[in-house]
Amino acid sequence: MSFIKRQLPRAAAGIALVFVFALPVAAQEVKIGVVNVPVLLDRAPQTKAVMDALQEEFAPRQREFIAKQKELEDLTAKIQKDVAVMGETERRNAEKNLRDLQRDVARLQQEFREDLELRQNEELGNLQRSLLKEVQDYAQAQGYDLIVGDGVLFASTAVNITEEVLRAVEANFQAQGAR
Repeated sequence: MSFIKRQLPRAAAGIALVFVFALPVAAQEVKIGVVNVPVLLDRAPQTKAVMDALQEEFAPRQREFIAKQKELEDLTAKIQKDVAVMGETERRNAEKNLRDLQRDVARLQQEFREDLELRQNEELGNLQRSLLKEVQDYAQAQGYDLIVGDGVLFASTAVNITEEVLRAVEANFQAQGAR
């Protein structure tokens, strides 16, 4: 019992000390913001610039694919029209040419789609990293303690800073374009 009586004042002093040091931390206001990343990514001017660049990069291949597709349609129509007057060998050769062309068109389409998706994913990954850096820069400049992104089920307009960040992103994009 005497051990408890001797330790009680020390324990009370320790608890008091914890409260003394914890009180200023608890009284300090924490600035929290929420950024809707998909909205930011969708509306950022950089996204449009990246998509336009990809469109331009893949336009020649798209024209090539469309030309091959048109060639296939023309050959199909010609064979269907002339099949009744063709000889057996001529018909077999025409059908073989048609199958070969169909394979070429399917291969071109598959390669085009895969390459486009790969480049889109690559560019969107770079864009996401860039926008994340801009969000972090904005948060530091504005004195935020915590910025929350994906996984937010609700955020009031008081903490949703997506529009403010978007304006900063647009301003940075304009400043980079002016250089």
